[in-house]
Amino acid sequence: MTHPRQTPRPARAGRTVPAAATVAMGLIAGVFYAFACAVMPALARADDRTYVAVMRDINDVIQNPVFFLSFLGALVLTAVSAWQLRGSAGGRWAGAALVAYTLAFLVTVAFSVPLNDALAGGGSPASLREHFEDPWVAWNVVRTVLSTVALGCLARALLRTGAAAPAGGPRHPAPDAAAPSGPLPTHAPGRPRTSRQTPPSPRQTPASPR
Repeated sequence: MTHPRQTPRPARAGRTVPAAATVAMGLIAGVFYAFACAVMPALARADDRTYVAVMRDINDVIQNPVFFLSFLGALVLTAVSAWQLRGSAGGRWAGAALVAYTLAFLVTVAFSVPLNDALAGGGSPASLREHFEDPWVAWNVVRTVLSTVALGCLARALLRTGAAAPAGGPRHPAPDAAAPSGPLPTHAPGRPRTSRQTPPSPRQTPASPR
């Protein structure tokens, strides 16, 4: 009976954090991508007052625990993954993901958030939009690309780690194909099997009458 090769528990545990980082990164990259290809192009058709009002509402609503858990969690989980996978087949990919998402994180903190704060201030809608729209859209494209690159690197690190994990797993010896599965034969191999025959009994002749 053959036994399937099993991945050791430490290897499975070593892929848990990179998998969680990949999911969190996918969520954040998806949010930025949605703004880049749908939200902002749609708002570009609106008038100044509607544009400013909608963006203010978006910036207010998006500050919630779910978004912050993904936004900050992607950074923390990617950093832990890079440390956990150091020296392994996926270590360099996890490190590249950390660099890419750190840059996206800094773009958000250094450019996107200050633009959001300026939009929340006073002023005419036309003036606020003029100073906000083009820079915000451009920086959002930058962080979309960076977070997507980070997502691809994490996925690659996860695949490399999964491909290398079974190499160190326990291996069960294959069954001997030459070993018989049934009872051993009682006769020597190579010799014809002879059956024991009972010699015929001598024919008895009837006694002749005297």
